[in-house]
Amino acid sequence: MAGEVFFVAEGGRVRDYSGGLTFSVAVTCLMAASCGLIFGYDIGVTGGVTQMESFLEKFFPEVLRGMKSARRDAYCKYDNQLLTAFTSSMYIAGMLASLVASVVTRRLGRKAVMLVGGTMFLAGSVINASAVNIAMLIIGRILLGFGVGFTAQAAPLYLAETSPTRWRGAFTTAYHFFLVAGTLAANVANYFTNRIPGWGWRVSLGLAAVPAAVIVAGALFVSDTPSSLVLRGDPDRARASLQRVRGGAGADVEAEFKDIAAAAEEARRSEEGAFRRLLRGKGYRHYLVMAVAIPTFFDLTGMVVVAVFSPVLFRTVGFESQKAVLGSVIVSLVSLAGVVVSTAAVDRCGRRVLFLAGGAAMLVFQVAVAWIMAEHLGKHGAVTMPRSYAVGVVVLMCLYTFSFSVSWGPLKWVVPSEIYPVEIRSAGQAVTMSVALTLSFTQTQVFISMLCAMKYAIFLFYAGWVLAMTVFIAAFLPETKGVPLEAMRSVWAGHWFWRRFVVLDAKQEVQMNRM
Repeated sequence: MAGEVFFVAEGGRVRDYSGGLTFSVAVTCLMAASCGLIFGYDIGVTGGVTQMESFLEKFFPEVLRGMKSARRDAYCKYDNQLLTAFTSSMYIAGMLASLVASVVTRRLGRKAVMLVGGTMFLAGSVINASAVNIAMLIIGRILLGFGVGFTAQAAPLYLAETSPTRWRGAFTTAYHFFLVAGTLAANVANYFTNRIPGWGWRVSLGLAAVPAAVIVAGALFVSDTPSSLVLRGDPDRARASLQRVRGGAGADVEAEFKDIAAAAEEARRSEEGAFRRLLRGKGYRHYLVMAVAIPTFFDLTGMVVVAVFSPVLFRTVGFESQKAVLGSVIVSLVSLAGVVVSTAAVDRCGRRVLFLAGGAAMLVFQVAVAWIMAEHLGKHGAVTMPRSYAVGVVVLMCLYTFSFSVSWGPLKWVVPSEIYPVEIRSAGQAVTMSVALTLSFTQTQVFISMLCAMKYAIFLFYAGWVLAMTVFIAAFLPETKGVPLEAMRSVWAGHWFWRRFVVLDAKQEVQMNRM
């Protein structure tokens, strides 16, 4: 039944916590979700800036010279490792920061990590906007990466722990909504600053300070999550925080608070060696597989590099600079529409349905893009393809992006944030983010070279991975819709494959046997 929330309780029956959708929880969760703005803005701004001639002339003049001699191969206009290092350096810094953020999150809380991350991103944006050499650009990118690593580690956990169970998918999806909104804002900024000769790129990079300032200001006015406060030994503040987000003094939060406290107590008994437990413990094998598989498959959809390099991709198929950026704006708008659909559907249809439907559609559109580029780009010495086919590539990329934004885009944040038990939650999220950012670093560093070497087959490469990940989800990911975080083990215990690895305590065993 739509909206029903399942929780394994004594007697094998199900119950629902009393908390509903309140103004307080909406404001608190939207503030945390806005951390996606800085990640999205960075994704959008770099692709636009790296094809601006004023930026290339100042820092990468050899790329401009290469563009003028690119008639030998239409796919190789932007193949420069130093230029891609400008983009990819943020991701490797984010990977390192996400590992550190796991420890900081556990000891200082989700709120503190979001505050630190926003401050680092703010500093990085100022340095990038004022850069006079490549070294300053890279230093600024590293600070941006630290900011993204910290906030991306903490914000999804904050959303999952604060939002009501029946709306958890929608609220966690909001992080991806803000990420796409940030990308759209960056593409719009690039569209207008691309017309400013000489220093337009500085405006685009400097505007990253705006979402960073919003996050820093917002983080000062929200409380930490009840789970984090209990875990750090402050049950009174935790109860007050839970009461506030569940509807004030009139809300009955006793049952939910008891479950949070019990989960935190279990986490304290397992406090030492969260990473070791995740990496080596048989009872945590399924969590480790998902911590690696979901971000790996997410990156191998190809959407990360498409989002970053869409202006470059559109210039490759024949659009001039301004129209290439406009194409990226259109793709971002379509992506935003897809996230809205996902937000409405994720807690009604479930996670698996969106994963499977989105994967099937993405596969079709990737193959179609590969076919058009194989048949019509770079033929007979031409540098571009006929305009009608170039428009067709834009349309197919929009459809591909919409499919991704309904499925893998937001669910990459939803599922990892909700599946881990509290004793490994920060460690699990750190592994998920470090894997994702490492792969993003690798792909952004090599994508232009791969496009140059593989040509249209790069899209067939990603299509093959989309097929593999769709089969994986169908076989190995259980449905988590409507299951409270504290009861998530029961979902894995009922799965045909993972149940052999799940370790339940005596009470949970009795509950499972009664179901």
